[in-house]
Amino acid sequence: MVRQGYVATLVVMGVLLAGCNRQSYPAPKNPGPISGTTGSVAPLAPELLIGSWTIVDVADPGAGTILRLADRDLDLIGSRCGTLGGSWRASSDGTFLADIFTASGAAVEGIPGCAKASQETPEWLRRVTAYQFDSAGLPVLLDARAQPVARLIPGATPTPEPDKADDLLEPPVVTDEARRALTPAVALPATLVPVDRHRLAGRWVPLTGHKAAYVEFTPDGEWRGSDGCNDESGRWITAARGTLLTTARGVTAMFCADSVPVGGWLLTARRAGLDGQVLVLLDARGGETGRLVPTK
Repeated sequence: MVRQGYVATLVVMGVLLAGCNRQSYPAPKNPGPISGTTGSVAPLAPELLIGSWTIVDVADPGAGTILRLADRDLDLIGSRCGTLGGSWRASSDGTFLADIFTASGAAVEGIPGCAKASQETPEWLRRVTAYQFDSAGLPVLLDARAQPVARLIPGATPTPEPDKADDLLEPPVVTDEARRALTPAVALPATLVPVDRHRLAGRWVPLTGHKAAYVEFTPDGEWRGSDGCNDESGRWITAARGTLLTTARGVTAMFCADSVPVGGWLLTARRAGLDGQVLVLLDARGGETGRLVPTK
């Protein structure tokens, strides 16, 4: 399936839920509840979210029946618009972010609202800001008030159909790349003030580089920006201790001198803090990915 904002070529006609014996998941070390977006008592293991899950307890009947989380790719299978695709992020403090930006072409055509749905994250998934593991070690997706939005049951498998990508039919595995992407981030330096959604919302520009480069964080959890030539966008979320998670969608590849990879800065950032008025983005190891200042 083509990702990064382009229309996928999958055609999903239906789903068949297989038994849980197709997948086994080790219980996490700390299956107890977390405190929503304010961080957990002990680090969670976000790699345990990787798998094909049956979605239960979702109020929206058109939400889909399978949530497939593989590395950084997300597939929502069985919605009224077929298979929706996108990406996801999670951290060891229990923060979770999902973004839908593509759909199977045949399913979108002729179904009212599906063209728009292919470019928008469903309302129920937008409400998810955190996760925890229940007493059985199974994931529960939570909203900002730490209330359950959906529960995930292992062992879901889509029905084989012509032209369906083979990777959708097999349970995802935890790769070294996924472990690196989900590794716990080091603490924010004491010299920086942790950002939150109120401090981060607004328009920011790089300290140097192309004058047209910028990023704007909107209160609804969307961001948009430019490297100076190419428009970029995605979703964002903050949590305690300067945690910052973002997604990024497909962009064009126009070249211009002095371009600034603001989208790349955001995608690799795991923490964010303020050095006075300067926004400092840090990766999981504490290395700076970029610096920006607010615009007036």
